Amino acid sequence: MCDITKIRQDFSILSEKVYGKPLIYFDNGATTQKPRCVIDAIVEGYEKRNANIHRGVHFLSQQATEAHENARKTVAQFLNAKEQREVIFTRGTTEAINLVAFSFGEKFCQTGDEIVISAMEHHSNIVPWQMLAERRGLKLRVIPINELQIGGSQKGELRLDEFEKLVTEKTKLVALTHVSNVLGTINPVDEIISIAHKKNAKVLIDGAQAVPHLAVDVQALDADFYVFSGHKVYGPTGIGVLYGKTELLEQLPPYQGGGEMIQSVSFEKTVYNELPYKFEAGTPDFIGSVALAEALKYVQHIGLKNIAKHEHALIEHATNRLLEIPDMRIIGTAAQKSGVVSFLVGAIHPYDLGMILDKMGIAVRTGHHCAQPLIDLLGIPGTVRASFGLYNTIDEIDYFIDALKKAVQLF
Repeated sequence: MCDITKIRQDFSILSEKVYGKPLIYFDNGATTQKPRCVIDAIVEGYEKRNANIHRGVHFLSQQATEAHENARKTVAQFLNAKEQREVIFTRGTTEAINLVAFSFGEKFCQTGDEIVISAMEHHSNIVPWQMLAERRGLKLRVIPINELQIGGSQKGELRLDEFEKLVTEKTKLVALTHVSNVLGTINPVDEIISIAHKKNAKVLIDGAQAVPHLAVDVQALDADFYVFSGHKVYGPTGIGVLYGKTELLEQLPPYQGGGEMIQSVSFEKTVYNELPYKFEAGTPDFIGSVALAEALKYVQHIGLKNIAKHEHALIEHATNRLLEIPDMRIIGTAAQKSGVVSFLVGAIHPYDLGMILDKMGIAVRTGHHCAQPLIDLLGIPGTVRASFGLYNTIDEIDYFIDALKKAVQLF
């Protein structure tokens, strides 16, 4: 079980006040707060072993290099990757998806081929594929979702029957979110991967909203690519991960050129480096990688099963309390949910509710959450999104509901 009182002591920001009121941070879907061990890792990296990696023979460079590569090992173990070299460090989920969209597109995609995404994707898993489609003459196809109805059987889940029809011999790749950042829906990615592979299509899973909440085993999933951001899982911003199967990564051309990603350079020809360095042009974020590793160790120490159980209780309690409010509409009530409760109240604009809640010390997200096609499909202006982390509590939710009721009364 999670000792929430002890965990909260690791996050000093949670003792801060906003407008004179205790901070209640329910915007974890956007970014998570950082435990002391992560902040200490950043400070220690700059204070004690700040030197460029892989290039120097001196002591500090060797220390920094070892710490960076140990961080890669930690990430590989966290995902249960087969090999360390299957872990590529990026600036985040967005860069990881763009890397695959460019390199996979250059190697495997021809005019008339198809990429399949879903209706619930974040812009980061839409726009790079649109750019690829325009560049290579591809067609983008979209998996629909069922309608969003409270109390019914249709709860904002993917239509797998339609997905099976969409995947054909023309499909080169399926790019799909593991957990929706708006609906909270946990997609059956193992089943989706299996269906895609039967048609010889590769699969990229956007795990940005999954890794803070769920245990991920890329080998068990048989994912071809899996991506996530450090700052969503209690790590620093500016660092992320692309996992890819070795046999695929070895076939792909580099995404960027420069230092580090080369084995040799002449004016006549460049020979690219081996994995994983082929895809890590320039000086890597060797401070961020180590801090990310600390965040993953922190999560693993608590236990992802314990985190999932705790957060499931938060979602259930929040959902039940929200339904006490007249004209409440919860957006997304899938049987399998994680991390997020999105909602609207009557005709009140989500931005207005968010502004009032902020004055009460409560941080929520309002708007389309970088999933504008989904919001447009639902015919709504956006949502208020409360997204939970391992340090949130039932008491915070109760305070939030009381504050929300007061805010609704103002309208």
